[in-house]
Amino acid sequence: MRDATISVITLVDDILGEAHRLGASDIHIDPLPNAVRVRLRVDGVLHDTHEFAKNIHQEVIARIKVLARLRTDEHATGQDGRFRFEVDGEYIDVRVSIMPTYHGENAVLRLLCAKAKQYSLADLGFTPRNQEKITNAIQKPGGMVLATGPTGSGKTTTLYTLLDMLNEPEVSIVTIEDPIEYAVEGIEQIQVNPRAGLAFAHGLRSILRQDPNIIMVGEIRDAETAAIAVNSALTGHLLLSTLHTNDAATTLPRLLDMGIDAYLVASTINLAVGQRLVRKICAQCKKRMRDGSYKGVGCEACGGSGYKGRVCINEVLVADDSIREAIVRKASALELRNIAIGSGMHTMQEDGFAKVKKGETTLEEVLRVIRE
Repeated sequence: MRDATISVITLVDDILGEAHRLGASDIHIDPLPNAVRVRLRVDGVLHDTHEFAKNIHQEVIARIKVLARLRTDEHATGQDGRFRFEVDGEYIDVRVSIMPTYHGENAVLRLLCAKAKQYSLADLGFTPRNQEKITNAIQKPGGMVLATGPTGSGKTTTLYTLLDMLNEPEVSIVTIEDPIEYAVEGIEQIQVNPRAGLAFAHGLRSILRQDPNIIMVGEIRDAETAAIAVNSALTGHLLLSTLHTNDAATTLPRLLDMGIDAYLVASTINLAVGQRLVRKICAQCKKRMRDGSYKGVGCEACGGSGYKGRVCINEVLVADDSIREAIVRKASALELRNIAIGSGMHTMQEDGFAKVKKGETTLEEVLRVIRE
C-alpha cells in the first residue's frame, strides 16, 4: 500500500501521469471496505494498478473535485466535471464522473488528448478497398456517413480522421459534440450543454444557420436529432455521425425505427461503417507458435499482457441502388446485410480473421470483441 502520509496532490498527479504514460483511456478509483483500488483501462481492458489506505480516500476524491470545480461538500449525489492538466509537455483533458457507492464515493476519469492525433484510415485498420469506399462517400456534396458500434469501438476516432481528410480552407466544417474529444484547428466545434438548452437537436438547427458545408454530429440519440440530420443531408450538407448499433446493416432499420421515412433514409445514406477495436499483438514480444499463429508472450513494453495498442476491425456498407431499393421496401437488417455481402462487403468477422492471419491480433481477441 502507498504511505498514507504522502501528499494527496502528488498522489493524484502521479496517478494521472502514470495513466497517460501507459496510454490509459480511463482511471477508476474504487472504494473498498478497507482500502481504495486504482484501476487503469489500457487498450480497452481494466487492470489493477494500485491500492492505497482508506483513510486518505476522502482527500483523494476532494482533490479530484477541486480540480474539476465540483462541490466538495456534496456526497449524496453524482457529479460530473472536467479539468485539464499537463504531463510530459502535453495537455490532457480529463472528464470526471463521481458517484456515491456503498463504501464511499468513487471516481472515474476519462483521459482525452487536448489535441487530436492525426491518423490515416490505414492507421486505423481499414483495408485499401474500404479506404476507397469511404473516400468516395465523403467526397459527395451531400448525404450521410455513419459510424456504428458500441461505446468504446473507435467511432469518434474514425469520424475525426474523416474530418481531417475533409478539412480544407475552402469548406466550412461545424461539429456538435458531447463532449468535444479533441480540438481540431480550422473546424468550429460546439459543446452540447443541456442545462443551457443546447441539446443535439437544438444545436444542429443552429448549425444549419452557420452556412456549413460539412456537419459532424457526435451521436444521433433520438428521433428529433435523426430527423434534422436527415433533412440536413437532403439539403446539400455532408453529415457525419455515429449510432449505437451492432453492425453496419442494422443502422438503416434503426433510422426507420426513429420515425424517418424509408424513402428519406434511402435518399440520404451514403455509407455505414460497423466497427470494433481489438488489441494488437505486442511487436516487442510477438512469437510464431507451432500452429503457425502469432502470440505476444509478454514483456515489459506490454506490461506482460502480450498486447500493445489497438486496431479496428470493420465492415463498410455502401448504399448502392440495390441497398436503396431494399431500404424503401423496409427490408430487414439481415436482408440488407446479405445484399451488401453479395455486392462485395467483407464482414467484421472476416476482417478480424484476416488480421489474425496477418499476425496483427489473435483469434481469441477477435472472438472476445465480437461476442461482446
